[in-house]
This record gives sequence, C-alpha cells and structure tokens, in this order.
Amino acid sequence: MNVNMLTLENNNLPERLLDIPSPPKKLFLIGDRTLLESTHTLSVVGTRKVTAYGQAATTRIVKEVANCGVVIVSGLALGVDSIAHKAALEVSGKTIAVLPAGLDKIYPSSHRNLALSILEGGGLLISEYPPGTPALKQNFIARNRIVSGLGDGVLITEASKKSGTIHTANFGLEQGKTIMAIPGNITSPMSEGTNSLIKTGAILVTSPEDVLFGLGLESQQLKSAVIANNSAEESILEPMRRGITEASKLLVESKLNPQIFNQTLSMLEITGRIRSAGGSHWVL
Repeated sequence: MNVNMLTLENNNLPERLLDIPSPPKKLFLIGDRTLLESTHTLSVVGTRKVTAYGQAATTRIVKEVANCGVVIVSGLALGVDSIAHKAALEVSGKTIAVLPAGLDKIYPSSHRNLALSILEGGGLLISEYPPGTPALKQNFIARNRIVSGLGDGVLITEASKKSGTIHTANFGLEQGKTIMAIPGNITSPMSEGTNSLIKTGAILVTSPEDVLFGLGLESQQLKSAVIANNSAEESILEPMRRGITEASKLLVESKLNPQIFNQTLSMLEITGRIRSAGGSHWVL
C-alpha cells in the first residue's frame, strides 16, 4: 500500500499534535487519514505482561467505548496495546496504531497480521519514522508522546509502577489530557502503576460510562450509538433504545420469528453490543 506523508512544515499534521511539546516533524501513514481528525478518540495503553484480569478489563471497556464511535489509539505492542486494537475491531470499531519503526518494519513482527486487520477494518497505521527505520530503543518512549497526543484522554488498564506506560501517562499530563485508570488487585505488581495513578488524581474507571465521562460524553450516547449491522438487529436494538429490556417483549416488538430472534440476540451479545441483565432481560 502507498505510504502518505504529513509534515509540520506544510501545516497538515493533525491538530491534536500541533500543540503538544515536541510535535513530530513528519508523520508517515497508511490507511484512513480522516481518523486523525475524529471527533472523539481514546488512547489505551498498559503493560506487555498483561494478566487475565487486565485482558478482561481492557476488552470489556474498549469494546463498549469503541462501539460508541470513539476511535481507539494504541501502540501495536504486546499485551494491553494489542488487546485494545483487537477489542475495537471485534465490534467493527476504528483504531489507530502508532509504530516505533518504519511502516514497512511492523514491530513486533508477530503483529503483522494484526496490523493488516487494522487496515482491513478501515483503521490507520502511523509512524514518525520513514520506511526502512528499525525499532530502535529510543523510539519507543518517543512514540508514546504521539499515542497520548492523538487521544482526547488516556486510559491505562494495567501497568506496573516502573513501565513505559507511565511515560505515556506523564506525556498525557504534560499535554493536558484527561488521565484515566482501571484499579487492580493491591497485591499484583501489574496494578501498582494504575493504583498509584488513581491515588494521584487519575479518574477511576470501572465501567464504560466512566470513560465517557472522562471524555466529556454522556452515557446515553453509548446507548444511542450502538449500531445495527442488519434489519433484524435494528428491530431488536430500536425498542431497547426506548427502554424495553425483557426478551419476550423484545420478541413481540421485533416481529421476528423466534429462531431468527434468538440467533440475532446471540450475535448482538457475542459482538459486545448488548449484555444479559439476568431474568431474561437485556441491556445495551
């Protein structure tokens, strides 16, 4: 695919990056460049040594926020970064990956297929390094300022106290971004960083609504933005937006036959757009 270039000199860098300390002089990109001007973006970062808890928390929050139309920004790294990209893609959300190397040097190389999936899903790969540049050690911390710079807020889902993730949080603070963190087990080294951030003022996140609040959005926007992929899904989602939650009433409202209704309900749950509230009730 063709690599496009934006430059500070030509004043066509994304507005979010123009005002940060040490803005990139150039950006190389492949994919949908309009995502750089998205209305709502969220940078999601965390440890490479993610635990089962961190994976579950990242997946749950990112899926629902991405399903709201928020573009997810991360660094394509092992652990939380890749989980965040995948979670966005699973609900047909948009995601931007910022690389620490040239766009022809996907790092880590094991994430080449993930990078391709991001492009196939209408996402974007960007780097401040020209093609052919390897992933040098100093590039990783420098990359983090762009990850935080492209987000309206920065969410840290799991991180140790001394990690590159904390550099991203610090860049975000320096850039005036809203910092959010998911709390973790006080005995887990992988939660020391997030718990410490919360103690020093980061927004505590236990639900997608907390992230929307941090981005200045209303929780109702999460519900109204749940998108149907076909008419059968819309026939179920439309009454749910009106507050109907009981499965039997949704069946009547949808006018679907029971088999199609159950299949559609299952698909909506699998793709993270609805969840069971117990007692045959479903919520967005």
